[in-house]
This record gives sequence, C-alpha cells and structure tokens, in this order.
Amino acid sequence: MIFGGKKVYNGNKKMREGDTAVFLEKMSYTEVESYLQRKDTIILITGSTENHGKHMPLGTDTIIPFGIAQRIEQRLSDDIIIAPALPYGVTEDLKGFAGTISLGTELYTRVLTKVLNEFFDCGFRHFVVINGHGGNSKAIENAGLEIYRRGACLARLDWWLIAGQLRPEWKGGHGGAEEAAGVMGVDPSLIKKEYIGLGECIRNDLGDELPSTSWNACCFKGGMVTIPRPIRDITDNGWLAHGMGNDEPSKATEEWGREMLDTMADYVVDFISAFEKVDTDHRK
Repeated sequence: MIFGGKKVYNGNKKMREGDTAVFLEKMSYTEVESYLQRKDTIILITGSTENHGKHMPLGTDTIIPFGIAQRIEQRLSDDIIIAPALPYGVTEDLKGFAGTISLGTELYTRVLTKVLNEFFDCGFRHFVVINGHGGNSKAIENAGLEIYRRGACLARLDWWLIAGQLRPEWKGGHGGAEEAAGVMGVDPSLIKKEYIGLGECIRNDLGDELPSTSWNACCFKGGMVTIPRPIRDITDNGWLAHGMGNDEPSKATEEWGREMLDTMADYVVDFISAFEKVDTDHRK
C-alpha cells in the first residue's frame, strides 16, 4: 500500500561500517562490562501472547516490536544493548481464547520492576521500552516510577500509537490493518490469508439498547459507557478495530509493514540520541 508517495517522518537512516546494536543474550558478561564503561542505555521489548483474531498469530504484540528492534540493530551510530523480549503481558480481557496468557497488572509490574532493578544494579540508567501491547502500559508506568526513584529514567514507546501519529493513515486497532501490516513486515507467512477478510463478528451481548462499540464499551443515547467483560462475550473472532475507520486487516500489505517498521526504527534511533542526554541524577 502506497500512501501518497510521501513520508512524514524522515529519520536517521545512516548505516556505516561498524555500526551495530547488540542482543544481550549473544553477549558475554565481560562484553557487557565493557559496554557499561561508555554507555548506560538498554532497549527492552514488552509484548504479549494473546488472541488477535483468526488471521494473526498470538505473538503479534511481541513479533512487531522485535522486528523494530532488528531494524534498530542496523541503524545506530553507536552500539546499544537490546534485552530479550518479555513475551507475556497483561491481557485479562482476552482470556478465554486458547493460547492467551495474562500475568495481570500486579504481577507484571513486579516482574518488570525486578528486571529493571537487576539491570540498574549492573549499571544501566536509561531504559527504552518498545511496547507492543496496550494492556502493559500501566505496569510499565508503575515500574518506571520505581526505577526513577532509584536514579534512572524509563521511556515507554507504544509503537502502534507513535506510528499512527507519524502517519495518521497507519492508525489502527487490535488485530486490524496496522498490526496485520506490521506482522507482514516481519514475516508475511504468519498471516492466515483465508481468514483475513473475516469481520469482527461483534454482537450486542448486552442487548440492543446497549450496542457494542469499541473494545468493552457500549453506546447509550449518544454516550460511551464502559462495561468491563471478556472480549469473548463480544466476539468469537477476537480482533477489534471497531470505530477505527478503515482499519480492515484485508487492506494490509507487506510493503506497508516494511515501511512502517523502518519508519519506527528510524524514530527510535533518533529518540535514543535525545534520551541519552537526560540527566538521571534526579534523586532528592
């Protein structure tokens, strides 16, 4: 899909011999020690394992930010460490679909806080979180506040929101065209094309007077009301981009996905350059 032949965000795409990012699991401890003598920034990937409809893989929210991280590996003007992805997240409302695993906000906050504290004890002070799942946001914020009090700084980058802000035509919802394109940009074979045209199959589970609108909200006399309940009660398919305009997954293309992931990688690289200048000596 071509979007008018223009690119709103034109980030740093310089690639020079020797430029690299490093995945932590491939490093030795002495290499990490050497890195920490000159830098204290680390990238973390947070995702989830949850239903995204019959057309998309359960690991969508981890696959896409990891794809962005792989592109970052090729773009940085200095090396940076990328930590292993956290593939489980907070997805209570999608439980009931086989394969969906949720840690809950409290446990996820504890897990992430523990991970951040371990990295802090190693010497890291600037944490860049590429987040792939909205349900994780509160837990990441909680953990970020805790590590801030120790004398570090965390930045949460919700890739799907930023992508939609950089290019409004990319904006999408859960399992819609934006995410489908993102998966295609990593591995198009992961999309089940026989189901990609299947609708959301939303039903008015609360009755016709309270029609389902977006996620677990309903409409009453022109107002939006949230009634928390399992998404399985609303749809047997499980992708929801209701109210997101033209975010039909069938409109996604591999070309769109590659361009979007490239754009996000450029953005994150430039963000890191600014973020690393933030003084972390803020304890009172």
